[in-house]
Amino acid sequence: MLLNSLFFIITIFFLIEINHCFRQYSPLVLKPKEFKKIIFNSKHKYITRVEIKNSKKRMEVMIPSFNVHPQLIGIDKNEIINIQTKIKPLHTDEEEHQNNDYWTAYILKGKKSIFVEIEIEYEIKSTAIDKIKCLWLDIEWVNYGPFGSFKRFDGFVLPNSLDISKANSSSTNLVDPIRTHILGSLDDPIRVLESYMPPNYLPTDILTIGESPLAVMQGRYIDYRNVKSNLISRILCKGFHPTSSLATAAGMQTLINISGPTRVIISWLIGGILKLFGVKGMFYRLAGEQARLIDDITGTTPPYDKSIVLGPKDTKTFCINAAKKLNVNVAVVDVNDLGRVKILSTSNVDNAEIIKRSLTSNPAGNANQQTPLVLIRSDETG
Repeated sequence: MLLNSLFFIITIFFLIEINHCFRQYSPLVLKPKEFKKIIFNSKHKYITRVEIKNSKKRMEVMIPSFNVHPQLIGIDKNEIINIQTKIKPLHTDEEEHQNNDYWTAYILKGKKSIFVEIEIEYEIKSTAIDKIKCLWLDIEWVNYGPFGSFKRFDGFVLPNSLDISKANSSSTNLVDPIRTHILGSLDDPIRVLESYMPPNYLPTDILTIGESPLAVMQGRYIDYRNVKSNLISRILCKGFHPTSSLATAAGMQTLINISGPTRVIISWLIGGILKLFGVKGMFYRLAGEQARLIDDITGTTPPYDKSIVLGPKDTKTFCINAAKKLNVNVAVVDVNDLGRVKILSTSNVDNAEIIKRSLTSNPAGNANQQTPLVLIRSDETG
């Protein structure tokens, strides 16, 4: 009887894993590569290139449509005089491409990639120029192949860098939040730290960066419209506090897609049982590192408020490289308004207690302050 029950359970988990492996999934990956900004009179123009890569060797995927919806973040629609979008595929099959809005369906072969050039030109009222925080490109495209046909949604920021180095350098606070532009996947994390670092810092200071801003610069965010939740995620998410990022079907499904359904289900069962005996947090220890780090929609500064942001990768390597480049201690942290400080990585482990003590009040904030960096000065560390 026991063996039959065990065999039945194993069979159920096997079928769940098989179903997960055959979920609707496209191997195409879209990534912005470069951009430039041109200003002439009252008109502004961004030109950027995105790469679409097929990660599978033996699968061909078609792209029947590709549309871009630009959004100027920080200003009202009535402050926009005109905005135009041009899309140009950069591949040899498109030699006859005409300058119109028609996208010719394209077949992307295994392990191949294509580039698409996107040009955004806009004209706004003079009173709105200083209000613009960034230009967000919302890309809606279709993937068609052996998996079926479905819409994909991707988005990224075209940076609007701020000249605020003087403002940052004038502060003498022991714990000093540093304001930046809205960061995105076109930003290099170490270069951002270098650009906004006040010139009067000391090698004994500690520079911290939030885990979500770093993850965003690494491109580790998912449009909620891309997450297809199933029955398992809809059931499991009900076992979490409403404020948890895993309390929604999409948030839970994101974790399942990363850690696998069997691991998440078993972690959920063990965590639930142990919680009855007063042992809390076991689910997060068993379900994988991302279980604690996933931020659901509304958990990140706009325009990422409609994205599920994952935890950053290679944080230890980042801290070591950034510390060498800037000659200052560097740490990646996760801080909330409740005073909880989690250090993901640091270039100097001896600074852990100092970092926790300095960031307990959450000086960077969790709203729209645009202060992802915090400098802890040596007077505080001493």
